[in-house]
Amino acid sequence: MSLAVVHRNEVTIVGRLSAEASERTLPSGDLVVSWRVVVQRPPDPRRATAAVDTIDCVARTAALGRRAMGWAAGDTMEMNGALRRRFWRSGEGVRSRYEVEVAGARRVARGAQGGGVQNASA
Repeated sequence: MSLAVVHRNEVTIVGRLSAEASERTLPSGDLVVSWRVVVQRPPDPRRATAAVDTIDCVARTAALGRRAMGWAAGDTMEMNGALRRRFWRSGEGVRSRYEVEVAGARRVARGAQGGGVQNASA
């Protein structure tokens, strides 16, 4: 008897928006909204300063994209989605980058303006 293994690609991120979201049109004509999230790593006694990861995120649905355009730099967000690898051609040849394709998000706290919770799901 063999056991079936179910593959999963699920990501949950909680972090701070480094800048406001921006829209871009892909060569296919699709409109996507993208932003970056800064996530603090756990403290490491071997490091003198705190380390962070900066993660690219995208919304491919219109509803979530509109909501993302209303978020502000410094807002703390909780997002869930899937890790995707995107390919494109440039002057240097074929390039690629990983990004999180966000399916749902909620604002955990506003940046310098105060608190609040805002839900957004696609």
